[in-house]
Amino acid sequence: MDLNLSPAPAADADLIKDTTEATFMADVVEASQTVPIIVDFWAPWCGPCKTLGPMLEDAVRAAKGAVKMVKINVDEAQQIAGQLQIQSIPTVYAFFKGQPVDGFAGAQPQSEVKAFVDRVTKAGGGQAPGEQLSEAVAAAEDMLSEGAAQDAAATFAAILGEDPNHAGAYGGLVRAYIALDQLDQAEAHLNGAPIEISKSPELEAAHAQLLLARQAADAGPVAELQAEVDANPGNLQARFDLALALQAHGETQAAVDHLLTLFGKDREWNDGAAKTQLFTIFEALKANDPIALNGRRKLSSMIFA
Repeated sequence: MDLNLSPAPAADADLIKDTTEATFMADVVEASQTVPIIVDFWAPWCGPCKTLGPMLEDAVRAAKGAVKMVKINVDEAQQIAGQLQIQSIPTVYAFFKGQPVDGFAGAQPQSEVKAFVDRVTKAGGGQAPGEQLSEAVAAAEDMLSEGAAQDAAATFAAILGEDPNHAGAYGGLVRAYIALDQLDQAEAHLNGAPIEISKSPELEAAHAQLLLARQAADAGPVAELQAEVDANPGNLQARFDLALALQAHGETQAAVDHLLTLFGKDREWNDGAAKTQLFTIFEALKANDPIALNGRRKLSSMIFA
């Protein structure tokens, strides 16, 4: 699969360069006709400039060519600094179509620098890196829902190459392995998740789906279990096993109904197995899934009755 999430990264020499008064028109005003140019006004003696500059460079590189950056030493470009009324440094301007479109003065935290570069990217008609990844995740989810699990796995993996801590992509990759029936691979990825996202809803949902997939491999025959429950409604083990079998065959609503019935008969049976299984099913479903919403409501009413 030929996956291309974003434009090929340009070399640093093309993305980030130094300029002078002699080349300012070409490097900034003319170049900004096609792509936004961020101009960093700095000086060698400026302490905050030494911190801000690298943060700007990192954010520009992350934009993958949607913006470019030019650095100009104000000690060597006093005429330009005067024309733009640069009163203190660091000062940063963004130019597009030959005109300043955004800017700030003084040191800024990384989050503000990233937000600034994102704004400039959008002003130029591009997409911020986070938006590009979000669109790629949505595309991979569509592949997964349409049964193209292998392509989905490749796309999720590519997204993680861009952002290893993207919880949506990480959870998606685990679910793709589950869809491919590669349960050991799915579990290995879950166990190796970065600590920053290990408790995220996306990974919790993937973990719940893995538990259900493991259970499905050992599920009994639906017809036989249904016959046993019909003949002996008080056989709680048979009802629980029937719920597992129904879930394994994709009959989630029926599985939830049987588990709720079991919980109503004996909420403490088998150390509260019915409630635990219900929570696993709810966790595996999307938060707005009607089965999860209605099931949680019914379970809560029974718990607090």
